[in-house]
Formats: sequence, C-alpha cells, structure tokens
Amino acid sequence: MSELLQYLKDNGEQLKQSILDGKYRPNPVRRVEIPKEDGKQKRKLGIPTVVDRVIQQAIAQVLTQIYEKQFSDNSFGFRPKRSAHDAIKRSQENIEQGYKYAVDMDLEKYFGAPG
Repeated sequence: MSELLQYLKDNGEQLKQSILDGKYRPNPVRRVEIPKEDGKQKRKLGIPTVVDRVIQQAIAQVLTQIYEKQFSDNSFGFRPKRSAHDAIKRSQENIEQGYKYAVDMDLEKYFGAPG
C-alpha cells in the first residue's frame, strides 16, 4: 500500500493530466485461468495493475451516480446494494402477485462477447 501511495504522489499529476487529455491507456492485464465450479473447465480472468484498478474504481464511482438511476428497478446484476438474493426475493414477490415468468439474461453472451 505504501508503494502505491508513493507512486501516486510521484506520478499523480501526470496520470490525472493524461486522463483529462484522453491519452491515458491502461496497462495490459495479467491473464490467469481459474477453475469453474464443475472442476473441468476454466474461466479466463484478467487482473489489472493496482494503479489501473484504482483509476477504474475512481471513474466507476463517478459514473455510477449518473447511470445507476437509469436502470430498471427490476435489474439486479452487478448493481450497488443489490444481490442475487434480492432478485430471488423480488421474484417471489412477483409470483405472489400472480406473475408467471422471470427472465434471467446474460447480456455479455447476448451481444456475443468472447468468453
């Protein structure tokens, strides 16, 4: 942690300016494969550098405040303060109200992203 703090002290202004100028480019991620639950297949995982992760998180904190309010109240995937348990609870409430269908959608696969 102290190495990151020192790096940001030494390079923070330059990083900030490159972001503001639209010239910042994240470093290549380190690729690792982790086993899936079935134990037979593996899932590819990209691990960014610590600095890139800090920058990504800072940007996400700002953008989330903007786009979060545009999501449907019925959307639960990768949303702040929402979980799969919340989705199940909502589905149970909808069933009690007479609804018969629930849709679980993986947009990454829908749009054909590799993976």
